[in-house]
Amino acid sequence: MNKNELKEKQTITKIKKSKNQSKIVMITAYDTLFAKLFENIADIILVGDSLNNSFRGEDDTLSITLDQMIYHAKAVCKGAPNTFVVMDMPFGTYSEKEEALKNAIKVYRETNVAAVKIEGGKDKSHIIKYLTQNSIAVVGHIGLMPQYVRSEGGYKVRGKTQEDIEQLICDAKAIEDAGAFCLVVEGVKSETTKIITNSISIPTIGIGAGKYADGQVIVWSDMLGFFEDYKPKFVRKYLDGANLIRESVKQYSDDVKKGTFPSKEESY
Repeated sequence: MNKNELKEKQTITKIKKSKNQSKIVMITAYDTLFAKLFENIADIILVGDSLNNSFRGEDDTLSITLDQMIYHAKAVCKGAPNTFVVMDMPFGTYSEKEEALKNAIKVYRETNVAAVKIEGGKDKSHIIKYLTQNSIAVVGHIGLMPQYVRSEGGYKVRGKTQEDIEQLICDAKAIEDAGAFCLVVEGVKSETTKIITNSISIPTIGIGAGKYADGQVIVWSDMLGFFEDYKPKFVRKYLDGANLIRESVKQYSDDVKKGTFPSKEESY
């Protein structure tokens, strides 16, 4: 696709109809520059609270604030105005339904995001229902949930036991019944993801959850090789980005030290 040709923008109706028809491509973005690069390729751009790790260098996602998320969401929407953008609601902003609605309205008023994403299963279904009944579009998120990392004692793969499989199915159905239009499934055994996907009528989007989801999401800095602290098993690295940047900046440094930059053609 030519970079000047706009991809047809996704809608909630189109996303829901894609189930069992075509795979959904979701990728994270945190700023205008990368949002522009992804706009004509991704079906959905997620302004993920993962930026607290990869962008801000924190150990988990818990400390990022609503205003910080809104700042990045505004930048992404500016760079990708014709793409369906979803923003993570950060930890502590949707503990109670009234608080959740107040904060989601703030997101809608201050950004152009199309939907918000909330972590939690059946325990959060009443909050999701309250939001959707008040015109807030919601993406659910079950399985391994980064905002639960401290209460769960770390990042643990889900769906290994029959009991846990049944719990995940229960969570997925509760979120669908609450009005969410799609569901992120993270860190779940592949065969369990297949069962979850077949148990609900809304699309599932996997991350570290195998190939049976209706779509996939990945953190851009992982897939492009910019984040080097560790590499999750589920990440496929499509570019050696960090080393390419280092090599380019080193070349710039060498040119400056040798006096070959700027050249006559690069000077006024």
